[in-house]
Amino acid sequence: MDIFYGLATVLTSLDTLGFVALGVVVGVLVGAMPGMSIAAVIALMVPMTLYMSPIAALSFLYVLGKSGRYGGSIAAILFNTPGTAAAAATMNDGYPLTLQGRSKAALRMSTAASAIGDFIGDMLLIFGAAYIASFTEKFGPAEFFAIYMMAFIVIGSVVSDSVAKGLIAAVFGVLVSLVGTDPISGYDRLTFGWLELSSGFSLIPLLVGIFVIAELFDQVGKTYEPVVEGMGDGSDGGAITREEWRLSLPVIFRSSILGSIIGILPGLGSAVACFAAYGEEKRRAKRPELWGKGAIEGVAAPEAANNAVSGPSMIPLLALGIPGSTVAALLMGVFLIHGIQIGPTIFTTSRELVFQLFAAGLLGILGYFVLGYYLGPIFGKYITRLGNQYIYPFIFATALIAAYSSSMSFFDVYVMLAFGVIGYFMRRFGFPTSAFIIAFVLGRGAEESLRQAMLLSNDGILVFLDHPVAMVFILIGLAVLTSRIVSSLRHRAGRRAPVNS
Repeated sequence: MDIFYGLATVLTSLDTLGFVALGVVVGVLVGAMPGMSIAAVIALMVPMTLYMSPIAALSFLYVLGKSGRYGGSIAAILFNTPGTAAAAATMNDGYPLTLQGRSKAALRMSTAASAIGDFIGDMLLIFGAAYIASFTEKFGPAEFFAIYMMAFIVIGSVVSDSVAKGLIAAVFGVLVSLVGTDPISGYDRLTFGWLELSSGFSLIPLLVGIFVIAELFDQVGKTYEPVVEGMGDGSDGGAITREEWRLSLPVIFRSSILGSIIGILPGLGSAVACFAAYGEEKRRAKRPELWGKGAIEGVAAPEAANNAVSGPSMIPLLALGIPGSTVAALLMGVFLIHGIQIGPTIFTTSRELVFQLFAAGLLGILGYFVLGYYLGPIFGKYITRLGNQYIYPFIFATALIAAYSSSMSFFDVYVMLAFGVIGYFMRRFGFPTSAFIIAFVLGRGAEESLRQAMLLSNDGILVFLDHPVAMVFILIGLAVLTSRIVSSLRHRAGRRAPVNS
């Protein structure tokens, strides 16, 4: 099978194997560090991948994202501060276990649940992506434009509490992607006379600005003081009883399936998965009164679900060329930087590379499981000694170097700083940067598909009526949008309704 070939290739490549190991360590460290998002760190690392082989670059960032999702549970359990949004629900029972002197048991359960959930999600990716791609490789420009439209609508409407703000962010991303030379007429557009913009905005400085610089602006002035009452004493030695395993294993498997399903859907992501799994398992728990007070199943459910998202979120990217999450959008940028065309044909043109990436993901799961199961408390202990006053200046300096080195241009540094400010204000006023960046990455492809579809038909915009599959995708997007609008209106009506005393 292809996956065994991929494993053999990665295991015999010291270069790739070394970057997988580095991705594990960096991901766990960053994930466990309150205040720094995984997306920001991956964006910061993207320029470094210019000097790496494609499989080493993709393996490094893919594994970094996986281990970072797990690492967030360390901060959530030990400090009552989630290292990532995906670990927010883990605090509910993880930190009470720490106060009971069971931090090691909580950390080991989170490690096991994360690894099992991630493995189940990867199995869905490995066996599902190629099958979906075999179906979609027959699509033409009309179908692909419909998929892009569905992605813009779905991602824009679900990644934010405000449907309008999500859609505005997506439209803004598309608009920014159109800056540069028109591919058909050859005229500059939206460049405002700037020669440097004739080829459009470079991906790396824009990514670093939106994710890293905006993150730094957002974090300035914030402090994260860990509460250390009973922290990490692990007086039980990390023991998990048979009864706790008996209760937790079914929770882990159910939450893994739920997380995998959520992962396939563009725009939802691991933060949604962790709360959905926590709420569902609490509802069906045999002892719901213990949840929120130190039920170890309350650690297992969100950790299995949020890590199960990792693999399936790659399915839309590889099978359709549509990133289903922010991390997938960043990986899409790495594919494009290395000249690898993603979409259904990738399983024909770059099949070996894809299965090597899958294999690297499986090795990454094994790596963070071993690291976290035995060294999780130690990671937490030393992270408390890292002060923001040391971390943030280093990150800012690295971001400046990353933006400049991408094309040796100070203009890219200005672009990075400008989009850092834009990203900061987008966060401040509730406009999702994830919708913006995904739309930016997809914008050119959507334009190309639309114009090809129009050139191949004399029916104008009615060309989509001649393609039933394209209409299905458009209708799916509109159905999701309608559902979100109705749900939002009901929520507002519920808040305004008077309460009878």
